[in-house]
Amino acid sequence: MAEPEAAPEGEGEEGGKKKGGGLVVTIVIVLVLSVIAGGGGWFLGKSISDKFITQEKKDEIAKKAAEQAAVAAAEAGGEKKGGKKEEGAGPPKLANEENNVVVLEPITSNLAYPSQSWVRLEVALLFGDKPDEKTAEEVHQDIMAYIRTVSLQQIQSARGFEYLRQDIKERASLRTEGRVKDVMFRTFVVQ
Repeated sequence: MAEPEAAPEGEGEEGGKKKGGGLVVTIVIVLVLSVIAGGGGWFLGKSISDKFITQEKKDEIAKKAAEQAAVAAAEAGGEKKGGKKEEGAGPPKLANEENNVVVLEPITSNLAYPSQSWVRLEVALLFGDKPDEKTAEEVHQDIMAYIRTVSLQQIQSARGFEYLRQDIKERASLRTEGRVKDVMFRTFVVQ
């Protein structure tokens, strides 16, 4: 008779373990389902948020960027309200033979991703020998085409910006067959 009494004590211990184990499993399931629901909500919110930017807002952003570019170009070019250019105001587009620097026109473009982000970039080229305006214009177009392939995530950090600067310098050097020795960033603004 001592044997039947031992069996119910073992069953009682197993029943207690099942209750404790069931609580842990329930907590784990709730946590996993919470993570899945949070991820699904983030994904849905991200995909829907792009649809709320209407064409009117995009046009408004483009118009503001164009106005800012026009104002900055007018200031850099030294134009008065009458449309006449002041003598000696602003840096010359083609520098003299002593410094071999060409200041390019400002580049305003949207980034590859997110396409709502705009970048304004002003650079100057340092030639090893006499600067050439046609070559400088080709480099300008090449830089603009390259900027349109860059995403915001690529240039967010200091290291990313340095990589961008090195890439642009390398592209300018290749385009001019080594005549451009350096690319100097004057301004770089992301909006």
